[in-house]
Formats: sequence, C-alpha cells, structure tokens
Amino acid sequence: MTSSPDSTAQSTTHPGFDEVVAAAERLRGVAIETPLLNVPALDERVGGRILIKPETLQRTGSFKFRGAYNKLSQLPETAKEGGVVAYSSGNHAQGVAHAAQLLGIPAVIVMPSDAPKMKIENTRGYGAEVQLYDRYQEQREQVGAQIAAERGATLVKPYDDPDVIAGQGTCGLEIARQAAARGWRVDALLTCCGGGGLTAGSALAMRELSPATEVYTVEPEGFDDHARSLAEGRRVSNDPSGKSFCDALLAPTPGELTFEINRKLLAGGLAVSDAEVRQAMDFAFRALKLVVEPGGAVCLAAVLAGKLDLHGRTVAITMSGGNVDPETFCEAIRGAT
Repeated sequence: MTSSPDSTAQSTTHPGFDEVVAAAERLRGVAIETPLLNVPALDERVGGRILIKPETLQRTGSFKFRGAYNKLSQLPETAKEGGVVAYSSGNHAQGVAHAAQLLGIPAVIVMPSDAPKMKIENTRGYGAEVQLYDRYQEQREQVGAQIAAERGATLVKPYDDPDVIAGQGTCGLEIARQAAARGWRVDALLTCCGGGGLTAGSALAMRELSPATEVYTVEPEGFDDHARSLAEGRRVSNDPSGKSFCDALLAPTPGELTFEINRKLLAGGLAVSDAEVRQAMDFAFRALKLVVEPGGAVCLAAVLAGKLDLHGRTVAITMSGGNVDPETFCEAIRGAT
C-alpha cells in the first residue's frame, strides 16, 4: 500500500500558540467569530458566571470547520488535485466537505452507516462523496487509509493532526480574547471532548492568554477515555461495546498528538450521563433558545449537574455543535421532562 501525500506531514510534532494565531489569520473572514454569551438565568441557577461559546452558529454547525479549513487551505496544489479523504460520524465530515467545496478540492468522506441522517445528507450537500461503513464491524481508519492510497488523496484526520488542532484552537483563542475584552477573568474552561483536538488547541491558547484558567474535558459516561487517561497518565481505551447517543464524542481513545498536549495542560476530566445531556439539551432549547446536538451539550450538562464547583467562579463552556436530527432532538427534550 502506498502512503497518502500527507503521510510525512502528519508527524509527531504538535502545534504551539503561534500556529493557533496563524490559523486564526487564515480563518479570518471565512469562519464565523461566534459570540461569547452570558445568560443571567443560568448564572442564577448555578451560582457562578457561565460564558457560552455557541459553535452551533459556526459554518456547518460545528467548530470542526475551523480545523478542516486550516488544514485544507495549506495543502500544496499537487495534493489538492488528488483530493482529500476524511472519516467522521458527522461534524468533521461536514467541516472537511465544506472546506473542500470552498477551495475546489474533491472530497470523499467515510461515515458510519448509523450516523445521523442529517449529517450524512449535509455532507453530501456540500458536494462530497460519502462512503458508509459499519462502525461495529469495520475500522474507519483502515477504510479511510485504503481509499486515500487507492486514489492518491490526502487523509485529513479528525483530531490527530497539527493543522487541525491549531484550527480548532481558534475557538479557545476567541474565548480568551472575548472574555478579556469584557473584563472577565476565566477561572475554568470546559470543552466537549471526543478525540481531543478542540481541547488541545484551546488549551494552547489559554496557556498563553489566560494561564490561570483550568481546562477540563467533558465526555459522555462510558466514553470518558480522556478523564481516565489523564488520571492514569497514559492513553486508555473505551469499552468497544459501550453506547451513548452523543454520536460526535465516541472516539475509542485519546489521540496521540492531542493527549501529548492535554496531559501537560489540563486540570482534569468530567463525565456526564445521557440523561444529564438530555436535560441540558432541553434547558438550552427552552432557556437559551439554542438547538444543541447531544455531543455539543455535554459541557452545559456538566454545569447543570454540578460536576464542578461553580460558586463565585467564571466558567466558559463550549457548545460544540448543533447538527441533530429533528427526531433525536424531539425525543431528547421529551425525555428530559
């Protein structure tokens, strides 16, 4: 099997703050600078100041566009001609598909057959070719690598890539700058975490701009591999038979590059149940007027469930995505009442 064109570029080196800043420049005028929201009703409920970063409002409805565009915009022309391949349950898929569409690059996206229908349809809507696989019988990494080798395409990993991490870090960069502009000192940042790219990039930004900020991952129960890995000091895996409706956060183990960063910069990890996520989706809809997908609601769930001491503290949280099928969303908020 021949290697894909980016096989040497995806090294063990990881980005730093300068790479996050450079990514922000590439994304200027392309990605949306989403607002940092403070809702008094939520503050009163939890006893602290909560700052919400709604990446539900980002292009493609997720922060994943940031990393995808930062990666694809740096590909040499010869690599662009060969196209790109990505594997994802939906948000990275849409981010890569749309970035490729904007840059005129052919894209093939490998998605699990049980991914939300809206995510599959949206990915195709951005002009990408979608190839479905069985997540319980096949390894997406192998499927993606085989397609990349056969087509001479560049494999765009969902989180374990320096350019993707730097792009996702622009979310944390914006949080730090927006909070500082309003005179808020951020005591803690909670990030929705699957493979750890958003967390790693945001932690790099916080270390430089707000070093006193404690950064925590938030994951679904049963998929809290980052929390357990941080506690043990090594990468551990989830039980492959585990189930959660937080489809965006079901990575089997922390990424190598992301964990290399996160183990040095994070304060710890939190986990929430599917029931707590449903409550958070319901609260976001009714009180915040935001539609949030399950994986995007885990940080709000952690806040509402009291997973961290919030009294008198200023805590920023990510709402990482809003791509949820209407049926799943309605079932979630009905199940929360």
